[in-house]
Amino acid sequence: MSAEPQFLSFKGLKQYSPEAGWGQVHTLNTATTPPPVPDNVPTLTETPEPELDPTAPGFNESMDVLFEKLRASPNDQLTQTWRTIAAEVNLLTQRMALQRELQERLRRIDQDLSDLRSTILHHLQDVEQAAHQQLSTARHRADMSALAQSKLAAKLNADR
Repeated sequence: MSAEPQFLSFKGLKQYSPEAGWGQVHTLNTATTPPPVPDNVPTLTETPEPELDPTAPGFNESMDVLFEKLRASPNDQLTQTWRTIAAEVNLLTQRMALQRELQERLRRIDQDLSDLRSTILHHLQDVEQAAHQQLSTARHRADMSALAQSKLAAKLNADR
């Protein structure tokens, strides 16, 4: 196994090398070795300080003033207004989320109320049918009782 880094090799995949230019990945990997990376290369977070001529007249004073202005946080009205707007947008977003949640809860409660009304009406219909059945049975018993009473009275009057 070679000591150089392995790359994925796809047909048409190209790689740039400062010595060889653009070339196929498999030909560049076998033909050249990448140059070593120096140890003192700065990263993106480590930027070197620009070289300025500190002997120029007024350099230190103007640079000190400039850096002081850059370090100071802006306190102008526009910045404060944007901070206020950002805070209000955050609050608006929170309230809108709460509103959606409450609307969903209200929709579920409305559905529950509708289901309860339907259930109550169904139970009332059951009660009405039972009461109607009892009333019908009571009328039938009353009719039977009246018929039995008239037949018994007729029989008793005939025996006399």
